[in-house]
Amino acid sequence: MTSRRQFLGRAGAVTIGAATLATPGIVKAQSAIKWRFQTYAGAALGEHVTKPIIDAINIAAKGELEIELFYADQIVPTGELFRALQSGTIDAVHSDDDSMASPAEIAVFGGYFPLATKQILDVPVLFKQYGLADIWKTAYEKVGGVVWLSSSGQDPCHFNTKKPINSLADMQGLRLYTFPTAGRFLGQFGVVPVTIPYEDAQVAVQTGELDGMAWSGITEDYTVGWADVTDYFLTNNISGAWIGSFFVNEKKWAELPDHLKKLVMTAIEAGNNYRDQWYWGGEAKLRAEGTKLKLTTIPAEEWKAVEDAAKVFWKEIAGQGETAAKVVKIFEDYNAVLQKAGPPYTNG
Repeated sequence: MTSRRQFLGRAGAVTIGAATLATPGIVKAQSAIKWRFQTYAGAALGEHVTKPIIDAINIAAKGELEIELFYADQIVPTGELFRALQSGTIDAVHSDDDSMASPAEIAVFGGYFPLATKQILDVPVLFKQYGLADIWKTAYEKVGGVVWLSSSGQDPCHFNTKKPINSLADMQGLRLYTFPTAGRFLGQFGVVPVTIPYEDAQVAVQTGELDGMAWSGITEDYTVGWADVTDYFLTNNISGAWIGSFFVNEKKWAELPDHLKKLVMTAIEAGNNYRDQWYWGGEAKLRAEGTKLKLTTIPAEEWKAVEDAAKVFWKEIAGQGETAAKVVKIFEDYNAVLQKAGPPYTNG
């Protein structure tokens, strides 16, 4: 038989156990971490270059981290992205250093640095094998307020225009939507660089304000609608791959638990890999089978003037400081390796 003392003891244990089990149910769940994220890309392009990464993070985070994606210029103009990120107006960004007006000493190399790369895979090789990742990380630590997370390659920088370009003389007076450093370089060949909001570029061609773009490869021309308003695509490019990065506000990154940091980085790397094949395949297919843009080419012997001008431009940039000189030396060393290796590494 069970004594009263034994019964009360067992009852007490049951009560305590029940209370213990019930405790998690009455503790309020921790609120989700919320980020506002803006990409340099408009909605059509963003579907491929940024949205897959944000979607992957939001699904895998299971409510712990929720990222709201905004496209080009939706919160702030692209040229104000860095300042907005540093101040906390935006929590994270996908852009190149050059067009987001980064004050970092490596900003000039973001976007399309003239003739520095041949193909899309050059960018991850330069960052992961030749030391650019450490240089970028250090550069943003010096600036403060922003953490650089990862860089990757995207499409080459070609010209898509209303009139054909068959010689350097045909560039004279062309008003083109392009990147700051690319525009500065192209100015010596008569190009007039124009800075307008990304989403306005297509209409600007239709109204005659622009003659075209020097902003992307043929994949983007078709994806975002630029192939619908221009007629020609120059197969010569002034850069083999766009150098773009993912950045986050320093405070927001510090507050993020380690497992979510790992999740974010994993999603970014997966997105980098997706863009490698999306652009590489798109550039080939649309050159071969696209019907909207007629291909033109400036002969190699004439285009050499552009290649020679790029070498002069590199030396000018190298003179801006120790870090700039270090980056230029990496580009020089890497391109020397490509030249020795020969095709396909020298194909651009």
